[in-house]
Amino acid sequence: MKILFLITFISFSHFLYAQDTSAIIKQAEQSETSMNDEQAFIEYKQALAIQPSNVYVLCKCSELCTRIAGRLKDDKAKQDNYYAAAKTYAQKALELNPFYSDANFVMALAMGREAIKKSGKEKIQAVKDIKKYADLSLKYNPQNYKAWFVLGKWYYEIDGLNYFERAAVKIFFGSLPPASINDAINCLEKVKSINPGFVLNYLSLAKAYKRKDENNLAKKNLLTMLNLPDKTEDDEKIKNEGRDLLKKLD
Repeated sequence: MKILFLITFISFSHFLYAQDTSAIIKQAEQSETSMNDEQAFIEYKQALAIQPSNVYVLCKCSELCTRIAGRLKDDKAKQDNYYAAAKTYAQKALELNPFYSDANFVMALAMGREAIKKSGKEKIQAVKDIKKYADLSLKYNPQNYKAWFVLGKWYYEIDGLNYFERAAVKIFFGSLPPASINDAINCLEKVKSINPGFVLNYLSLAKAYKRKDENNLAKKNLLTMLNLPDKTEDDEKIKNEGRDLLKKLD
């Protein structure tokens, strides 16, 4: 009887933990939807304290760390800490499940920030890793619009490298990864087809079309963006940048 009681107690305790975690995750998702990333991050960490091997929560923590860090331009030390945490969460998620699309996506995102901080060969390696993880994310989930967005931005940035930057890539790796502005546009259009409400994508598409001298398409995307509802804390700032770009295109 004692053994049976102990087994029942343990099973019930696990059930309660699962219920608690589920409720906390739901609250974190609501905070995120309400455009309160810092509160969502706190709540996801609470869930992680109960289930440290929850890959979904690890990915959410990583993504939120990257987003929050992007707003901390006036506090470099704090920003660096968030970016480091983003990579740590991503690494843990990949260790637990390397075949999980979002785990690869958040690593691609974290490596993007890593590339900004690095220089020389380390920077170029980080740039290559962005594409590696974005490709893996799409391999495991071809409908992951965030991974398509990262890949589109990667093509855009590679296409925009100057002569000296291209020469540096060739020195370290022998050849430049193939990339064109059309590659970038194709990826970003794919994002739009999967999630037409993703505000940042329209600004990126407008910049890509502008580089291609297709200003009418750039304007069209900006006007569409300005009529979308805000869904993240960054959307209003993104729209303001879009308004400025729209004036330059007129």
